[in-house]
Amino acid sequence: MLLVTLGSVLIGLALSWAATRHLSERLPSRRSVFTTGVVGALFGAYVTHVALGPGHEAATLIGSAAIACVLLSLLLRPAGSARRLHRAFPF
Repeated sequence: MLLVTLGSVLIGLALSWAATRHLSERLPSRRSVFTTGVVGALFGAYVTHVALGPGHEAATLIGSAAIACVLLSLLLRPAGSARRLHRAFPF
């Protein structure tokens, strides 16, 4: 279980790094992105482990990555053109 936990942390860090590298203008501060990625990966590993039980390490890591991606996607802000469109049409 310790290796799954360490793997989940590394997955969260890798996903957070990729998000800040490619979408930095649409994300909040790097600290909150990295925190969300790691906590999301750990939470995903926990939920997947509880759902599947012991002995499913690969599936647990996949679930960890999925939950981390979902939580990181919630941090994204709209692109610049969408904001301008929203201001032009206030209804």
